[in-house]
Amino acid sequence: MASEDTVFMAQAIKLAEKGKYTTDPNPRVGCVLVKDNKVVAEGWHVKAGLGHAEVNALKQLDNAKNTTAYVTLEPCSHTGKTGPCCDALIAARVARVVVAMQDPNPLVAGQGIKKMQDAGIEVECGVLQQEAEILNKGFIKRMTTGLPFVRSKMAMSLDGRTAMASGESKWITSPASRADVQLLRAESSVVLTGINTVLDDDPSLNVRLDGVVQPIRVILDSELKIPLESKMLGLDGEIWVLTCNSDQQKIANAENSGYKVFQLKSDNARLDLKAVMVFLGEKQVNNILVEAGAILNGALLAAEVVDEWVVYMAPCVLGDQGRGLFHLPELQKMADKKQLNMKAVRQVGPDLKLTFSMK
Repeated sequence: MASEDTVFMAQAIKLAEKGKYTTDPNPRVGCVLVKDNKVVAEGWHVKAGLGHAEVNALKQLDNAKNTTAYVTLEPCSHTGKTGPCCDALIAARVARVVVAMQDPNPLVAGQGIKKMQDAGIEVECGVLQQEAEILNKGFIKRMTTGLPFVRSKMAMSLDGRTAMASGESKWITSPASRADVQLLRAESSVVLTGINTVLDDDPSLNVRLDGVVQPIRVILDSELKIPLESKMLGLDGEIWVLTCNSDQQKIANAENSGYKVFQLKSDNARLDLKAVMVFLGEKQVNNILVEAGAILNGALLAAEVVDEWVVYMAPCVLGDQGRGLFHLPELQKMADKKQLNMKAVRQVGPDLKLTFSMK
């Protein structure tokens, strides 16, 4: 791998990041066209249904013959809403294509690369692969497992409390942390919470930033207790209610209020959390951000369906009567403890942002 390949691929990844908040359910992809060691065109995928990164870059040139294309994801070989990108590169007579990573879909992985090689194009794969994978970890997980990437966000005091005993919780963390959460929401396909949070807090759970596609808000509501009026209903974006209640009148009332209701299978009269993730994967959801209380977070931890836990810890103390992060009454012995893996620590304003993965 030549050093210039790394430089130009890094530029393609920066371009791909421009679609971070808008491309769902498609991946974020960037493309740089280079000739005589100079960038002559660039493009990125802006939004699902619009042109792919390679096509957007090629449009900027009258003649792309003998250029090198740096692409963060293997050019597609199938026809969706747009034509195959590998065909566009072949038709443009590019000389070389450098790819960060193969298509994660096992049904098509490598086919675009092979098609370009068969057409006489030199292809190299694996340049800055890890960086490209981080950019699309939700899409990659859905393509390889059928399940979305699930991240849960929590805020706590120094003594591990998320609220006072009364439930009062505004605000534990700083404005800087709350602004950081807006970015987490913006890059998510879905913001998911439980019915108790909706009943207690009447949250908005929307993204208060310009130029983003509002994530779908998903409420887990086993008994269908959803209020027929809420802050969410007055905001842009869809609201889905997942339930295992079959009361047709309750379902009709909720749908008439503006919610979309989906019935899923139950587990001891509660929503089966693994079935929830399968359902959302089938709906082409790449990334889920959970913003919920101790009961749902405890159930998610026990079910082992969360990939990443993000905990904002504020330098304050709420006392031992405050509410904890996880409701896990079944944990009685030290041998039963849930072990997490520390991935990152970063200061955000006066707070610490701690990121964990499952062991």
